[in-house]
Amino acid sequence: MKKHLLTISIIALSLLTACSDNDQSNAPAATDTSETQYSITDFAEQTITFDHVPERIAALSNGDMDIIYALGGTLVGRPTSNGPSVVPEAEDVEQIGSTHELDLEKLTYVQPEVVLGNSQMNIKDVPTVQGLGAQMVLTNAQSVDDIKAQITLFGEMLQNQEKAAEIVEMINQKVSEIQSERTDKQVRVLLVYGAPGTYMAALPNSLSGNLLELAGGENIASDFPSLEAYPQYAQLNTERVVEADPHLILLMSHGNYEEVKAGFMKEMEQNAAWNQLEAVQAGRIDVLPSDLFGTNPGTRVTEALDVLVDLFESVHDKS
Repeated sequence: MKKHLLTISIIALSLLTACSDNDQSNAPAATDTSETQYSITDFAEQTITFDHVPERIAALSNGDMDIIYALGGTLVGRPTSNGPSVVPEAEDVEQIGSTHELDLEKLTYVQPEVVLGNSQMNIKDVPTVQGLGAQMVLTNAQSVDDIKAQITLFGEMLQNQEKAAEIVEMINQKVSEIQSERTDKQVRVLLVYGAPGTYMAALPNSLSGNLLELAGGENIASDFPSLEAYPQYAQLNTERVVEADPHLILLMSHGNYEEVKAGFMKEMEQNAAWNQLEAVQAGRIDVLPSDLFGTNPGTRVTEALDVLVDLFESVHDKS
């Protein structure tokens, strides 16, 4: 009798254990959100936390847009442009303003999770963007190193660090290649940014100035005093420009190519001293592509370097 009862008890215990295991297997697994969350720190020292890789991203500058697509991402909002998108894949994406002025109506319409902006110009817009239910990631590019840091940051945001590292290495290789082929003879360059009536000389601490030096040029305005409102630029000083006598004058602007050059030539004509410059006498005044200079070109910074290298080589060939 005791043996019989013992057998029944063992069977009952086995059934209870089986039922318990079955209930646990059907129950939803507990999720530890701390394991899926990750954080990035942007150029404004903001720490931004994500619980998933953002898919609805809006960019206020072409450079940011270029980097996102290069990393395999897409946008729901792109910078407003008078012409076609610099990233063909984004041509049909809604235009939502620029770093200078957000189009809040359009931004609300596209419902972004993340808005990419400039750490200097858009820090004031962070509360507004957060009010729309989005996070704002701020960066700034005044050098090739800054662009590489942007690529790394966006790679972390999109959790595609491997692709970001590949792009950064490609840029490093381009810079190393140019450095290895540089000659001791540098081309003296005046790099001018602006529009008729507001021309300024780009300094080495500007992105274009950094590109100029990496490509092997000598910035004749390197010791010009910077403007208080625009510390990456200096007022054009005709006397000092004439003294430095640049081999090449390069113009940057967001405006029409012909208008920019015509306006600058007209200003030079009003001061006979400009006619003494070697660059003017040799007709070496060029307007740089607006999608590569005067703004952040993103991963296409390698193309910008190639443009400058080719221009400098043409000066060497003719001198």
